[in-house]
Order: sequence, then structure tokens, then C-alpha cells
Amino acid sequence: MPRNQTTEDRRLEEARIRKKHWKRWGPYLSERQWGTVREDYSPGGTAWEFFPHDHARSRAYRWGEDGIGGISDRHQMICFGLALWNGRDSILKERLFGLTGNQGNHGEDVKEYYFYLDSTPTHSYMRMLYKYPQTEFPYETLVEENGRRDKGDPEFELLDTGAFSGNRYFDIFVEYAKADVEDMLIRITAVNRGPEAATLHVLPQLWFRNTWSWGKDLRRPVARKATGAPGSACVELQHWQYGKRWLLCAGQPQLLFTENETNNTRLFGGKNRSPYVKDAFHEYVIQGNKAAVNPEQMGTKVAPHYLLELNPGQLVTLKLRLTDMEPLSGMDRDSGKVGIITSPGHAERAEGVPGTNDFDAGFDGLFVTRQKEAEEFYAARIPKELSDDAKAVMRQSFAGMLWSKQFYHYDVQAWLEGDPAGPPPPPERWNGRNRDWMHLYNDDIMSMPDKWEYPWYAAWDLAFHCIPLALVDPDFAKDQLILLLREWYMHPNGQLPAYEWAFSDVNPPVHAWAAWRVYKIDRRVRGTADRAFLEKVFHKLLLNFTWWVNRKDPDGANIFQGGFLGLDNIGVFDRSAPLPTGGHLEQSDGTSWMGMYCLNMLAIALELAKEDPAYEDVASKFFEHFVYIARAMNDFGAGGQSLWDDEDGFYYDVLKLPNGEEHFLKIRSMVGLIPLFAVETLEPEIVDCLPGFKRRMQWFIDNHPDVPEHIEMTQRSPRGVRRLLSLANRKQLKRMLSRMLDETEFLSPYGVRALSRFHKDHPYEVHVNGNANRVDYEPAESTTALFGGNSNWRGPIWFPVNYLLVESLQKYHHYYGEDFKVECPTYSGNESDLWQVAAEISRRLTHIFLRGQNGRRPVAGELELFQSDPHWRDLILFYEYFHGDNGAGLGASHQTGWTGLVAKLIEQSGE
Repeated sequence: MPRNQTTEDRRLEEARIRKKHWKRWGPYLSERQWGTVREDYSPGGTAWEFFPHDHARSRAYRWGEDGIGGISDRHQMICFGLALWNGRDSILKERLFGLTGNQGNHGEDVKEYYFYLDSTPTHSYMRMLYKYPQTEFPYETLVEENGRRDKGDPEFELLDTGAFSGNRYFDIFVEYAKADVEDMLIRITAVNRGPEAATLHVLPQLWFRNTWSWGKDLRRPVARKATGAPGSACVELQHWQYGKRWLLCAGQPQLLFTENETNNTRLFGGKNRSPYVKDAFHEYVIQGNKAAVNPEQMGTKVAPHYLLELNPGQLVTLKLRLTDMEPLSGMDRDSGKVGIITSPGHAERAEGVPGTNDFDAGFDGLFVTRQKEAEEFYAARIPKELSDDAKAVMRQSFAGMLWSKQFYHYDVQAWLEGDPAGPPPPPERWNGRNRDWMHLYNDDIMSMPDKWEYPWYAAWDLAFHCIPLALVDPDFAKDQLILLLREWYMHPNGQLPAYEWAFSDVNPPVHAWAAWRVYKIDRRVRGTADRAFLEKVFHKLLLNFTWWVNRKDPDGANIFQGGFLGLDNIGVFDRSAPLPTGGHLEQSDGTSWMGMYCLNMLAIALELAKEDPAYEDVASKFFEHFVYIARAMNDFGAGGQSLWDDEDGFYYDVLKLPNGEEHFLKIRSMVGLIPLFAVETLEPEIVDCLPGFKRRMQWFIDNHPDVPEHIEMTQRSPRGVRRLLSLANRKQLKRMLSRMLDETEFLSPYGVRALSRFHKDHPYEVHVNGNANRVDYEPAESTTALFGGNSNWRGPIWFPVNYLLVESLQKYHHYYGEDFKVECPTYSGNESDLWQVAAEISRRLTHIFLRGQNGRRPVAGELELFQSDPHWRDLILFYEYFHGDNGAGLGASHQTGWTGLVAKLIEQSGE
């Protein structure tokens, strides 16, 4: 049944039917544009070095913008973000600092503390928190100490520097409330948490993305000082796409103006086109250079300058408004001022929207209203029976998902060719990165894994993002899935782009799974099925499926390769590089993903066939292809041994050498559990309604005597025979689960490890050409440099594959029922059915974030501030992966993307 509509639901509907563009403005700024592939014009593809953090304050970006707690329009023409100075830092704090992939001992890593606290799907209300030290920010210390550490050491973090000692820091809360589609109220609250009075400069910056310096579009927007209501400062904005807008600043701060243009003099010893450049506010505030800003009070970058003196515990709130209402015309009538209505915003000013001169009760009242609407929206989505702590975890995970939307712009052909106004790019680039993706043109709002560490979309990450997103905004989730299949993303050969560092890398094919799950979530949320979405996705996925079959099954034997497939360093060799032994790998995970892909496409085809019989033939094709894959994986492989090792009761990759020899790579890892993902039940009420499919399936079964090994038909329902399609049969399933649920192997107190703990005392080694290649159990960060070394699949817990394990166990239970039991944990004597096993794994995963009986959250590890301090203990970070033994968060600290799946687990399984 569809839910009762809240005010936010009505906004979502208005956005869906394009009645009102509620999503035009949102948190679409990146948190790191420097060091990205898009900004890299080097001959060797050295993105980190070509555009480092030190350049970011002085150099105009070509493809996007970044900032702290910022917003922009959906095309990122107009941007707003925070700049701060504590009176001690060497540079103005305009963006988050972190180490590059080459500086960090475990790869790139942000060295700041910031938290997404709330957001509605239309961004009608948003709130985030940035913690800003009062001591000088230790830029050099962080670089130097991390540089001294090796991969066996933990990362050196901002807390380790003592920057927050004695609570000498500011809490900076940034809030947004939309009065209307083009009318945003902004509230910045600074709190001194320290024991002494402290100075804080706050510069809420507004600027235009530089689109005029590259020689293709010379139109130039402008911001200039204008007359505003009494008691405030006003900036008039003129942009060729949006017309006029105004930034209203309560309190009459000084307005600073400059240009969003590169300071060539500072960076390259060249001549500046304008005396006013991107880093002018840094020069003005920190260096005292009054000539750095434009005395004519106009430019393409502007900031009101607020100088605050805060006593211990004192808070000060700054109020601004970015609006399409002409300030004098939009004032409340009882103000005694008369104005002419000249802006479309004022002509349709809604009830309850404060006047442009109201920064008091009306302004604060709108925040109260939007906060209340946010509460109502999430009350309809978060189960009422949850504890307050679990509700807060869900709420912050949704906030992280929604704040992680980003404007992503990348035109590969233009990037390779260079700009008319710039020097021609080095010719080496035509033989370098992404040269085979000339068709790719991205100019969209995308769901990012982490807007600092991974400020670019990744195909399989995005698929997982869409599951929790569908709970709050099914339309955005569906749009994201469709977007990657559009012809300006998908390669003409059918491949999906992996990520900007190498679009041609191969991610697991989970797009069909995500589309099928989002379709069902959307049907449950709305009460209606969006068959048009499902059909649109299905047709494009047929191209992608064909690409997989043609490119990743070299022997035509239904055994697949694929390279690293998102599991970075899980293998004894780099699975995306030529093997040092020669030959190739027959991959258990690659083949299993394709088995799962077949079943996902089968499920979609059967759903579409309910109303269009033409899909029955396609369903038959995927049914038969799955059986061929299952038979190849379990019987012969590519004319040789299967991928199932009956001695160990586990699936392994097989190394196929040039001389024809074949060897199991006996690493007990997630690679051998992924076959569990390929499972689906065919219910008689569906099959019986599709006579063409049923007839073909029965013929296939009758004429292939070995089919019963891969299709179980032992269960019946009142409607007839039920069929289970799975790579692992009943006997194999029992044996695999005995390992997976063994706490000395895969089962951690916090989920299922990516590598068995067996390898702690029994490392796996292969000697090739005098070199030892070794896999050890490593529950924390990686000690290898494979794929940059910032991710580790040799022991930690990863949410995406754990989520799929939970779902697969539920599917097996749906067929086998309560009679199929296993020991959980293994050797415990406790017999559980598979639904109970799935619930237990789900519980272990969610308890990473929940406060235990000891009052501590495993995710925070030994960070005492996060465990006990009242200003930190309820702030949740959704890390990339988690320690295999103690559940502490590791890797990217804001990868709410797929770790946001915890919201779905809590929603469906509770605490």
C-alpha cells in the first residue's frame, strides 16, 4: 500500500511531473575537484600532481567546483560554499584538505571532520556540521607524518595531531531551507567549544563556475553590490542562463568581490588577465592585501565578510538568502517600503514565505516549518518500533546519501582535444587514459561514492546506492540507473563506464539486479509498478549482457573473466593485469556474477511478459544461458576442471596455464561465496501464466538430462511445482555455509569477512619467476599497493557483498523453508533456518553503528572522542569498509554510498 503523502512527498511529485523544479538546487558541489582526472592535462596522467591542493585556491577549475557545505544549481553555474579563517591558519579554509594517493600511506584520505546531519530528497531542508580547529591547521604535519609511515602502520589523522586538544575548535553548522524552488534561506551557526574566547572569520562565498576562460563560450556573468533592505547587504547576480538572482546578507557585512580566474602570477610566473583573481579573499583576509579585491564591488566571486569574537560556549548565527525575489519588491508590506514587483519569484510568493527584509521571526519560522516537514517525511519511512539510536543511524545514512549528490561534468573528446584558449594538450594523451571513450559526455547530477575521496561515479557503487535511495526518492534512483545506460554514457559496444580513472575497467554486472530491486521497492512505496522504467532498462541491458558474453568468455565455454571486478587486492595476482605465469584466470566471481545477471534478466523478462508475450522468448534465452553457466561452473569449466573444489567444499578461481595445466588458486575469499548470489525461484503462478516460456523450459529440461543438477523441483505450493535456479545446489550450499558461518573463518561479530581468517595462520603463497606472491588475512588497511592501496579486500567487511549475501539467503529460504537448517555459528550447536541466518548477519552488520550495552559504537573504534564526548558521540561516519575483527571504520570516511545500505537492512530486519 502506498504511504500517506507528506508535504515533502508532494514536492517530490511536483518535481516528478515537472510542475516545480524542487531539485534544481541542491548539495551538488564536489568536496574535491583538484586531483581529479577531469582536471588533469598532464602527458602521463599524473592527476594528483598536475592539479594539487596548493593550486586549488588560486587556479580556476575547468570541469566543476568544490567547497565546504555548499550548494549549486543542477548545472553548477552558480555556487555557494563556506570559507573560514581562525586567525592562525596559513591559508583561507575554502575546501577540505586531504592527502593524495601518493602522499597517504594507505592512499588518498581526507583529513577533516564533517558530518551530514539531515536532508530531504528535494533538499527543501539540509543540515551539515564542520568541525574547525582553533589552532593552526597542521597541513605540513599531516603530510610529513603520513609520509614517514608505511603500509603496516595506521593512518595519521587530524585527531592524532592534537588539533582538537582542550576542545579548542568551532562547530560550524550549515543549514538550508527552501522557501520556494529558487528561494533558499541559509543559516550558518558557529559555536565556540573551547575554554577561551576565540576569533572566527566567516566568508559565505558565492561564485560562478568559470565557463568563459576556455575560448568556447565568452558570455560572462556578473555579481555586483546592490541596494537591499535596511539592515542587510545585497548582491545582485546576473547570469545568462538564470537571469537575475540576489544574495541577501543580514547584518550589513563588508562585501568582497573578485574574479573566479587563475592567479597565473603566483602559480606559473605569468601575467594575470585581471588584477582580481580566485585567491583574492585569502590575500585580503590573511595577508592584509586590500588591493586584492575589486573596489568597484563587482566580479564573478563575492563574499560577505563576518568577523566574530566568540566567548567559550557562545554561538552566533549568520543569516543569508539566495533568492529570485527582487529585494525591495519582496519586502513585507508593513515595512513601510514600496517596491515594484519585477521578479517572477515575488509574483508567486507562497503563503508563509518571509519577506526579503525579514531575517527574524519569519526567517526562523520557515526553518521550523521545513524541519517539521522533514520529521514527518522520515517518520513515514523509518519504522516506529526502532530505538532512537537506530532511527538516528537511518536518518544520518539517508542524509549522507542525499548530500553525496554531485554535479559531474566530463566531455572526453573536448578534454582530449583541449580548449581553444589554452595550450594544446600533450600528444601522449591520445594514447592514454579514456581515449576509447570519445562518445562520453557527462553533465548531470550523480550519486557519488564519497565526494572527497571518490568524487566521481563508479558503475557498481552507483547500483548499490540506488537501493537505499529508492526508499526516499524512487525517481532519483531510477533516473540514476537509466542515466548510465544512455548512449552518452554506455559505450557503443555495450560496456558501462567504470570510473574516470579507467572507464574501460570492468565492474561487476549488478545493474540489472539494482533495477529489479528498485522497481520492486518503488512498487511497494507507491503502490503502482513503473513498467516503462523496467522496459527501458531491460532493452539497454541486453546490449551490456551481449558485451559481457562476447568480451569476457574467451573460450566460449560460459566461464568468465573480468579482471579485478571491484575486489581490488583480493587475489594473489593483480587480476586486471597480465598474469606473471602467462595464461589466464577462469574466475569464480566473474562467472557467478554472470549467472546472477542471467537470473536478474530472467526475472525482469518474466515480469514484462505478464503484459507482453514477446518477452517470453527472451526469458527462455536467459533461463537456458543460466543453465549452461551453472553446468560449466560445476562440471567442466573451459573444457577442463570445474570451479567447485569438492575436497574443500568451496569455489575457487582456476589458473589456466599456457601449457594446458589447470590449478585451483585455493584462497578462501569472497570470490568463492559470490556463487551464492545467483539464485532465483520460479513460482508456478508466474510460469503457468506464460505458456510459451513454460513449454520451452519443459522441452529444455526433458532434452538435457543433467539439468536437474541446477534446477531443484522438490518443493510444491498449492498452485503447483516450484523451481529453484541456483549455481550452488543443496549439498554445496550446506558445505559453503559451514565455512561462511564459522567464526574462525568468515563470520565476524560484524558481518562476513571478505577473506577467511584461516589465512591468518595459513597464508596462501604462489612462487613465480623467483618471486613470492602471497595473500594473508589482513583485517584492517591493506599492506599492498594494488589499486592504490586505499582499499582492502583481504579480511575487512564490505557492505555491498554482505547485503547480497543477506538477500540470497532470504531467497534460498523462500524455497527451502524452515526445514533447511544449518548451524549458526558453525560448531555452536544452534540450528537456524536461512531466514534466521540472514537476520543474524544483518544484525551483526547494523550493530557496527549502534551503541552497544557498553555505550560504545564499534564503527568509532578506539577514538574516545567519538565514544564519549557529547559533541561527537552521536555523529556517525559511514566508512568504505570495516575491520574484520572489531568493526572499526576504515577507508573513505564518507562512503555513505553503498554503506548506506545499512538503512535498508535496518528498515527490513530491525536491530
